[in-house]
Amino acid sequence: MNETMSEGYIDKVEDDGEQSLYEHFRLIVDKGQEPLRIDKFLLDKLHDTSRNRIQRAADAGFIYVNGNPVKSNYKVKPLEEVVMMLDRPFYENTIEAEDIPLKVVYEDNELMVVDKPAGLVVHPGCGNYHGTLVNAIAWHLRNNPEYDPNDPEVGLVHRIDKDTSGLLVVAKTPEAKSKLGCQFFNKTTRRSYNALVWGNFVEDEGRIEGNIGRDPKDRLRMAVFPPESGVGKPAVTHYRVIERFGYVTWVECILETGRTHQIRAHMRHIGHPLFCDERYGGDEIIRGNRSGSYKQYIRNCFKVCPRQALHARTLGFIHPSTGRQMDFETPLPEDLAMLVDKWRRYIKGNDLNNDTI
Repeated sequence: MNETMSEGYIDKVEDDGEQSLYEHFRLIVDKGQEPLRIDKFLLDKLHDTSRNRIQRAADAGFIYVNGNPVKSNYKVKPLEEVVMMLDRPFYENTIEAEDIPLKVVYEDNELMVVDKPAGLVVHPGCGNYHGTLVNAIAWHLRNNPEYDPNDPEVGLVHRIDKDTSGLLVVAKTPEAKSKLGCQFFNKTTRRSYNALVWGNFVEDEGRIEGNIGRDPKDRLRMAVFPPESGVGKPAVTHYRVIERFGYVTWVECILETGRTHQIRAHMRHIGHPLFCDERYGGDEIIRGNRSGSYKQYIRNCFKVCPRQALHARTLGFIHPSTGRQMDFETPLPEDLAMLVDKWRRYIKGNDLNNDTI
């Protein structure tokens, strides 16, 4: 049996911080190997990991056989090449405290709520081992002897993308992280986002249901699959129109689930990609006329807010020890506020409110 470990990577995969896939494990199956589920096979070979961790890797498409991703129930066969990839290097990186500005909305002995600016990577990954939100939190809590930034049982309870702004909750204790994590798992948290999307909706509100999984044509983004397909993970997004600008619409999105790039993928799926979302095609002129002045106007809009127009505006959960409902709201960051105001001023001289082009 030829078994190797390395810290090389196959391809770059953006996922909540532009992470890469790193090779953690590679081997050629023995000639005499009987058919065996790959999760059991890897559990026998990887003595420092758990079956749950292996299953999560398979669900994320990180386990490959002969170059193709497989599920945890795949049965290995003699002489097959098995590779396990993860979204971090094989070696463990110590998270260092760094003096990075951090906007704290709320804090007590068990948790804190922070308002992340757009452009700040949430967690260290390939090319971003420093200067992340996790490093900033480590600095903020550097004098707290109970908080170890390298302990996975404390810290961020959930994530948002690098270029999405808004609210996140951080657990200072294992008990707080466990109880808060259960609320996210059981979908009892309250989360809403504001987004500027291309196009004008016919209806004032709606529901998007479709499984979210890695796009087979582009591993850098997520795609939407039918709920009955068995591909990806179930996801539901509710949306409500706040303001119409003819060619774009300002909406509120409420999540039932919290999948990677959920709002971005769901909105693209129904023909309304987020404004200036490069990954999902929103950085092109999708609606509007062909005049040179309009094209210049859109280019100016992209300069005002050069990232996907998405903001995690509200966050609500039950406090892990007091049982009290905690609800937070953060105002729009300057770039999004300027973008929305720019569209308001634009439509004043144009009759676009009934334009569904």
